[in-house]
Parts: sequence; structure tokens; C-alpha cells
Amino acid sequence: MSTETAAASDIQITVAHSDAASRVFAVTIPVERWRAAEAETVRYYSKRAKVPGFRQGKVPEPVVRKRFGDAIRQAAIEELLRESWQQASKDLHPISDPQVRNLKFADGAPLTFEIQVDIRPELDLARLEGFTIERRQPPVNDEMVEAQINDLREHKAPWVPAEGRAKPGDLVQATIVNLDQPDAEQNDPVKFVVGQGRALPDLETHVMELDPGQTWEGAIRFPDDHADEAKRGTSRTVKVTLHEVKRMELPELTDEFARSLGDFADLATLRAAVRSDLEAEAKRHADSEVRARLIDQIAAANNISVPPSLLHRALHAYAQSYGVPDDRHQAFEAEFQPIAEAGVRRELIIDAVATKAGLAGTAQDLNQRLADIAARRNEAPGAVRAALEKAGRLRELERGITEDKVFTYLLERNTVQDA
Repeated sequence: MSTETAAASDIQITVAHSDAASRVFAVTIPVERWRAAEAETVRYYSKRAKVPGFRQGKVPEPVVRKRFGDAIRQAAIEELLRESWQQASKDLHPISDPQVRNLKFADGAPLTFEIQVDIRPELDLARLEGFTIERRQPPVNDEMVEAQINDLREHKAPWVPAEGRAKPGDLVQATIVNLDQPDAEQNDPVKFVVGQGRALPDLETHVMELDPGQTWEGAIRFPDDHADEAKRGTSRTVKVTLHEVKRMELPELTDEFARSLGDFADLATLRAAVRSDLEAEAKRHADSEVRARLIDQIAAANNISVPPSLLHRALHAYAQSYGVPDDRHQAFEAEFQPIAEAGVRRELIIDAVATKAGLAGTAQDLNQRLADIAARRNEAPGAVRAALEKAGRLRELERGITEDKVFTYLLERNTVQDA
């Protein structure tokens, strides 16, 4: 079904709003074109509709209109939307699906609506060379290695009953009843680690003053920075009964402990592996910081600003991914704007450099990266690809390839100095 037999010029399209990264088109479909599209849709239904009492293809148009009126109008509108977008999108580079808004139609009146779409901005990167970036990679010391090993000990440590009162780091089990609620009932016991921020500070203070089996009643106060704004600074009367205190029993630092963690011959081998991992992580962080500083310098030298439409789009995506409630969006966006702005600016520059220098990742690049991953995992490349596709991460891998090629290109043309 198509109404393209009518002249495309019948659709009137003007730019209602424009910035570097978005367009809003105002579209008007004249009454004659709107009626022609509807009539074409009626003929389409007449040929295919099955109506009791009529042979297929012989259903009178008035019957078709009466029986399928809403569906016919919807189909005609969708076809005109498609044609309008096809006409409006010439010479554009959309980076999102078009959004239709303010759709208005009535018998005897033109069909009007707006089409909003985000587009890829055209950046003029006049300067990409001659920058000096400082690289800072702090050395890994013995204290950092021991802290990481202690984390491993805590991960392997069992919780065992402890004597005396609780202290920070202990796991407690307690029953908490809100006495401000009418007909307060006994709740199930809760467990939390003291000092990890899962319980109110006031509550933790009183729990640490109890011996197992003891009960305390009184008011606890919600802190001024509590996540729930309505509760900030308020108090609640509660009854707290402490049932149990447990403490981590850290395993001793022995060769046997090292072997329990994996393929480590002794404690010295474990320490060497931990140091190597920390050094690799420090290198990755330093390299990431170099990339970020280079992007900042390129942005400043080329006066790259972030189009409002792309910034809003990024903030909306962040809010959705973090599950921010609607009533918190404004505060979240104000707090998160610098991070979103930096992220959008980075993506714009990477895309512009990739386009300018022909550095976009290719199918051959992707296959090689998949083969490398497969070799490290001792798996077949096809299995790795299938797993990434299933997890929705294949495009992320493709994007990473393009980014690596872009930064290799840029770093070859600029100076990196160790701090």
C-alpha cells in the first residue's frame, strides 16, 4: 500500500527549530492529499478485507469505511508520516529514530504534526596535533599489595559468633519495631554489617551499646543527607532487640591460604600476582586519564560545545539507567550534567576523528578482536560472538575498536610525558 503516486511536493515541510545536533520539522498535509491517502487505504482494504455477505475484493467502499474506519485512518496517517520523514530526512545523518509530536487531524482540515530527530553534528576539527599530555601512574607499594590481600582474606573469612558487644565491621542480627505506627507488630529480624551504611547511624550507635539479648527503646534520627528527602532530620521511636553478633575470622597468611585462592605455589607467588594486577590496573587508569586529557585539549582548541539536544538525551539515558524517579530528575540532571557533557563531547570528537581519518572499526577488525578474546578464553570465535550478541555487547566491542584506532592515531601525533 502506498500513496506515493501523489506528488511529494504536496507535503509541506518547514524547519521549526534547529541546532547543531537536532531538527524539528513542521509538516502540513493538505486536505486533498490527506483524503487521497485515506481513499487509497480504503481501496487497499476493499481488495483484501473479508466481510460476511461479500466476496473478497468485492466489498463496497462505504461498508469498508464503516467497518474499518479507525484502522483505515491510522494506516493512512502512518503512511503519510513515513513519506514525510523520507522527504524531511534527505541529506541528514540521524543518530536516533524520529519522534512525531503534536499530531492534529480533523475532518475537512489539514493533517499537521512535527517531526523531531537528533542528528550527527558536523565538527570542524582544525587542530588535532601539537598537544602535550602529562601521564601520571603512581607506583604500586607494599601497603597497596597487603590491602588487596587483606580484601582476599575477608572474602574467604567465615562469620563466627563473637563475644561482647558489636563494633564496626561486625555482622549483627536484630529486630526493629517502629513504635510510631499504630498496632506495631513484631518484624522479622534483620542482618547488617555495622559501619557499612545500611542502617541509620543513630541505630548503629544504640546497637553497639547492647549485649546480645538486650532491648532498647527510644528515638532515632534520620541524617540531614538521607536519600529520602521527606525523612531528612525527622525522628522515629523504635524498639531494638539485639539477637546475635558475628565477627569475621580471617584466615592466616600462609602458603596454604595462597594455594586456596588458585594456581599459586606459595604466599610470595600470590603477592607477586597481586602486585602485577595492581600495576596493570594503574596502567589502564593512567592511559584512560591521558585519553581524557587529550580530548579536553582538543575540545578547548577547537571550541567544541555540546548541543543541548544531545546533552538532554544523554542525561535522560543516565537517569533511566540509574532508575532515577521522575520527581528527582531535575536534581539528578543538575548534579550529573558535567559528567554527561564530558561524555557527549568525547563521543562527538571520537566520531569526527574516525570519520575524518577513516578509522571506523571494520568487519576484519571485529573478527580479529573476537579471535583474540577466544584465544584467551580457549573458546571458539563463533561462541564468543554468539555470547556477546546474546548479552547485547557486540556493538560495545565494535565501538571499543574504533576508539582504540582513534586514540592510536591521535597519540602518534601528540606528546605524552611521564609526570
